[in-house]
Amino acid sequence: MLTLTSPVDTWAQPLPAGLKLAALALATTGLFALTTPPGLALAGLAVAGLYASCGVRFALGGLRLLRPLAPFVVVVGLWHLYRATPDLGAVVLMRMLVAVALANFVTMTTRLSQMLAVFQALARPLAPLGLPPRRLALAMALVVRFIPVMLDRMDLIRQAWAARSPRRPGWRVLVPATLAALDDADRVAEALRARGGAG
Repeated sequence: MLTLTSPVDTWAQPLPAGLKLAALALATTGLFALTTPPGLALAGLAVAGLYASCGVRFALGGLRLLRPLAPFVVVVGLWHLYRATPDLGAVVLMRMLVAVALANFVTMTTRLSQMLAVFQALARPLAPLGLPPRRLALAMALVVRFIPVMLDRMDLIRQAWAARSPRRPGWRVLVPATLAALDDADRVAEALRARGGAG
């Protein structure tokens, strides 16, 4: 579950994790300065070029990680069509897709151990308050890893429902999704205990 790093060797993998995370923070902040569809479309093309520079296999892997966003795209798109604000809807959707694609790029090109080291360094000033930097770093790294995994799990549950029923799943997927999240958390806890805990 934690192996979301792409097996494809790319130019971005040797780059320091701190540099990539800082660039991600700046880029996603900059997305909010773009308020028109053409500007965000250019940002999307730049991100697509980023993926393409790492090869077709890598780019296809990144595209697969965006699939769980499809329900959100549909809901937000329909809402803004209903509200007669298609331009605002396009801005919201493009901003979301570009931001998630950038985050996925960092996740795919950075090992968990590298992220853990960065988060631990950032959490070190909190040590005098009684907050262990390593545990905080592990918690943050797990959140980064869990989000795309849980989105993908939700997509699989919806597909399983669609294969068995013509009705829309709606709220019915919440219980199996919650149980899946608890099961994943239990497995991760067991794996951490087997390796000596969070330290």
